[in-house]
Amino acid sequence: MRLFNYTVIPEPETDPDFKGYYNASVPALSGCFSYGASKQEALENVKEAILCYLEDLIKHGEGVHG
Repeated sequence: MRLFNYTVIPEPETDPDFKGYYNASVPALSGCFSYGASKQEALENVKEAILCYLEDLIKHGEGVHG
């Protein structure tokens, strides 16, 4: 198993209806993001999003990069 490290950028949600929520994006993986009711939850959720993103790359025969 190969280990990759990705930078994750957590940002507070700007919509007042979602005060306290965070968005988390992965710049190296275009379109890979998640969110959560707290910063910690967003960071946990984005881990699953990264795994799904990489699984999809493999499924479609594309290279996985880190």
